[in-house]
Amino acid sequence: MKTSPDRAISRVETVSLGGYPQKILLEGRDAGLPVLLVLHGGPGSPLPFCVGCRGLFPEITERCVLVCWDQYGCGANNAALPADISIADYAAMASELIRYLKKEFPQNRLYLFGMSWGSILSLLAANWNAGAVDGAVAYGQVSHRVLQSEDALSALLESTAPDKIKTQIKKIFVYGEFTPENAMKISRWVRKYTEGYVNSSDPQPSVFPLFRSLLKSPDYRLRDVLATAVNGYGKNKSLLRELSKADLQSELRHVAVPYHILQGETDIVTSTRQVEALVRQALNPRLTCTVIPGSGHLPGEKGMAAIFTGLRYLCGGARAL
Repeated sequence: MKTSPDRAISRVETVSLGGYPQKILLEGRDAGLPVLLVLHGGPGSPLPFCVGCRGLFPEITERCVLVCWDQYGCGANNAALPADISIADYAAMASELIRYLKKEFPQNRLYLFGMSWGSILSLLAANWNAGAVDGAVAYGQVSHRVLQSEDALSALLESTAPDKIKTQIKKIFVYGEFTPENAMKISRWVRKYTEGYVNSSDPQPSVFPLFRSLLKSPDYRLRDVLATAVNGYGKNKSLLRELSKADLQSELRHVAVPYHILQGETDIVTSTRQVEALVRQALNPRLTCTVIPGSGHLPGEKGMAAIFTGLRYLCGGARAL
């Protein structure tokens, strides 16, 4: 069916989420397409699907109404975070946004896409709003023990890290408390000495074209571009502390909507082996998983191709036109 130009959507608007006015981007070639809400990673890393990305992802906006939300504290919604802000606060904001979108698009199917930290929000929001959400895709799904699995420990001890660092690693895993400070150390070592974050066979796309586009965006100021990296999350400890203890195994086993997980083969941040085992043992037909060969926790070219394929299938398979 030929789409009428006046049904196209391309706008940024402000909505109240959690009591804070926040900007969201809505973009799609037709208002009747399924709605796709992106819940980005980090916490506090809105790239590449951010409020300033209007016009950058036609392969998605041809098939759905893309909704990008810079989560409170970063990007276009940068702010100092309350010291006690929690995962539940962000899941509640996501739920408010879902209700807003269902009110704006009452006849459309609504899907979620979560990346890494955002997979926590996509899972909780899907379960909390099962009657409103038609399905979800997640990349780098958090299940439990982020950066603390046996796979992470083994990979670090078998890596080229110096012996003095391996001694610290053993102390943290065996005797130490997984504090935000220790979590940052382990994260840094996983990034430097293993393929847990980035697989060497999966080139990372250059960020410079994206930053050039954001600097030209009518929806982003220079300070918004800078706040995609340096923002209100920098001084926050509550989210990292809660993330290190998060256990979503029960939420995953009993997920109430079709929920498909994409995992990089060498991901030990959100351990792929751990996620695969959980999906296999859950015996929940709504919960499925695909492992992306030669990809890590941060999607490179292979990972992004898998994401675009998954999102095209998700939205293209249920078009409202």
